[in-house]
Parts: sequence; structure tokens; C-alpha cells
Amino acid sequence: MEKPAPSVLVLAGGISHERDVSLRSGRRVADALQDQGWRVTLGEPDASLLPKLTAGSFDVVWPALHGASGEDGALLALLESAGVPFVGSDHRAARLAWDKPVAKTVVANAGGVTPRGVALSRETFRELGAPAVLDLVRSSFPLPLVVKPSRGGSAQGVSIVRSADELPRAMVDAYTYGDDALVEHFIDGTEIAVSVLDSGSGPRALPAVEIVPVAGTYDFSARYNAGETRFFSPARISASAADDAAALALLVHRALGLRHLSRVDMIVDAENRAWFLEVNVLPGLTETSLLPLAVEAEGGSLGEVYEAIARRAMESARD
Repeated sequence: MEKPAPSVLVLAGGISHERDVSLRSGRRVADALQDQGWRVTLGEPDASLLPKLTAGSFDVVWPALHGASGEDGALLALLESAGVPFVGSDHRAARLAWDKPVAKTVVANAGGVTPRGVALSRETFRELGAPAVLDLVRSSFPLPLVVKPSRGGSAQGVSIVRSADELPRAMVDAYTYGDDALVEHFIDGTEIAVSVLDSGSGPRALPAVEIVPVAGTYDFSARYNAGETRFFSPARISASAADDAAALALLVHRALGLRHLSRVDMIVDAENRAWFLEVNVLPGLTETSLLPLAVEAEGGSLGEVYEAIARRAMESARD
């Protein structure tokens, strides 16, 4: 008797600021696996989820969730508690990567290069006074600066501060998305992303994807609206810079204890040095997302790659 095709539950949506992006990612993953012959269910992380999981209806879960609903580690911890195989990093690694200042510290301790920065909570401004804190930041960090939420993705709440009077507004925008913000030195250079995959033979870096927004800033709109960003893969950087970027991506993946897939965002400066900015443990998989572009640049099939990752997740649970 022929063995039935594996069954996968693709989780998409959720209640984070990145819900719409997640739905698009989930649909793309579901279609790719269905084309490979898998039995696919596309579902939301809602009140019906845990009963479904405990009933043992699925061979593996693919969380295509962005933002806190999937990437802060809480849902992943529940999947682990339920004994359900799932694609992506375990909850401990996800928590490390989710917090950008923590991830930067781990990567720097492992030998990676990352821009100098400082994490500031909203409470810091209340306790010490906003004018004093802002004055110290202005005097300690040369312009331009980047201000972003300490947690979150899709460039929401991110500002490039080129003049001192722009800093207060940038802090307010970052705090719209959470209680902690990261202020870091702006590195001028070529913006790239390097995805890492591990379907069983160890992590490997895909070709770097170069990001060139038409309007100059890779913001939320530029990320998810076709035509607003030009992508080059392989990136138009030197061979030595490409090697440096690949090595940095693998260092980040290993230092944070990630598994299956990740995407490392970085800047290559004028001296061809790659700087770590942040890492995504559940990277976007939409039609304009960077990991799928890298897979296609390498000549791979998204369906075959996604199937290999899902099977690796099933095997990992048995290890």
C-alpha cells in the first residue's frame, strides 16, 4: 500500500503588525508544497490551533508568521511542548534573534562586526528626562543614525536620522512598535541580505541579494510592493565581499543556534567589510521576499527547497 503524502499545517496571519505579509508568505509556502504533492492545510494561530495539534493531525507545522506572533519564541515553545515537529529555530534561539540588541551582542562576542549602538527603553526617557537622554545620544553618536524598534521586522518604525532635530521624532516612531528602541551608527554602503538554509547537510549560505529601493529607503512599502525596489542576485559586490558576507551569515546562524532557515541583513561598506544588522528566523517568503529570490538565483526550485526543509524539520524531531 502506497504511503500517504506528508501533511503540513502552514500557519499564517496572526495579530501582529505584519499580518498581511504573513498571509502572503503562507500562501506561497502552501502552494509550493502542494505542488510537491503534500497535503496542505493553511491555518491561523487562533483558539482552534492547540486542539488540532494535540489531535496529531499533521506531520509537521510550518509557521509562516512574522512579528511577535511567531518570532518571539512563545508560539514555538508551545509547539515544542506539544511535541509537534515544526520548521524553524527553537524558541530559545528565536528569542535571542528577536531582540536586536541581544542578537548584536551575541554576534559581536562570536567575532561578527556590527554597528555601535545603544538600546533605550521608553522608561529611560521618563526616568532620566528626554532632553538629557537625547543630548547624550547626540553627543555620543555621530550622525547619521538609525533608530528602530528593538523587536519587530519589515522596517516598521525605522528611521534614518541625518540631522539632530530629527532624533525626537524617530524615537517616537520606534516606540510606536514597542517599549524599547535601538539607536545605532549608520553604515553607508550596499544593503544586502544573505539567506542560510539547512536541509540536513549543515547550514549553507545562498547568494547575497542586493537591495536597491527606487525611493532610496527600503521601508515597508518598498519591501512588499512590486516595482518599488530593484534586486540583484548575486549582489554586485566583489568576490571577497561576497565571501565575507557568506561567512558572517553562517557565523550569525551558528552563534544564535538557529536551524533550518534564516535571513541575515547586512551592509557592505566601501572597504568591502560586511556589517551585521539583524537576523530573521522566519523570513518573508512572498513574491518580493529575499530568500525566494536567492533560491531562484542559485537555480533552485522553491518547491523542492521548501520540501527539503519541511522533511528536515520532521527528521529533527526524531533525532
